[in-house]
Amino acid sequence: MKFPKIILASKSPRRSQLLEQAGFEFDIKTMEVEENYPADLKPQLVPEFLAKKKAMASRHFIENDEVILAADSIVILDDVIFEKPKDRDDAIRILKCLSGNKHQVITGVCLLSKSKELCFSGLSEVYFDELTEAEIEFYIDEYKPFDKAGSYGVQEWIGLCKIRKIEGTYANIMGLPVDLVYKEMLKMRP
Repeated sequence: MKFPKIILASKSPRRSQLLEQAGFEFDIKTMEVEENYPADLKPQLVPEFLAKKKAMASRHFIENDEVILAADSIVILDDVIFEKPKDRDDAIRILKCLSGNKHQVITGVCLLSKSKELCFSGLSEVYFDELTEAEIEFYIDEYKPFDKAGSYGVQEWIGLCKIRKIEGTYANIMGLPVDLVYKEMLKMRP
């Protein structure tokens, strides 16, 4: 399959890894974008809003037929958004909230070319087993999940040992709904 070259507007090593494993050709070019959103925006709409904001900030990178790919992931429990932790104490607080509960991971994606814009989201439900205080502190101290929404990475110890079930795709929880990216990239071909 031949696709336009992607300009990945993300510093996430996980998104790069997923795109590479799926066989997409891409370059990484990013802009600093403040990840703020309207206070009255429904939590489920925040990821697409932020993905579009990042894509629009990077649109000047498009030279020919390239496609900007921007994404944002959030974790939601009881309509509360759990973003990247501010520090170790915040990471502990977040993981205590997620412990023993089902939460959602929503990743919004925006694909932007000179002539098209497609925004969409992947949704996965994640079921955590109970986490002890010692397990939480071990995970945070060993894996330092400070750059991850919800204070965890599904591909790390916590995902391997303490997630008992997922509904949706693993890749979405990791940071990019690759199945949806593939489907929507088909529409971006000239």
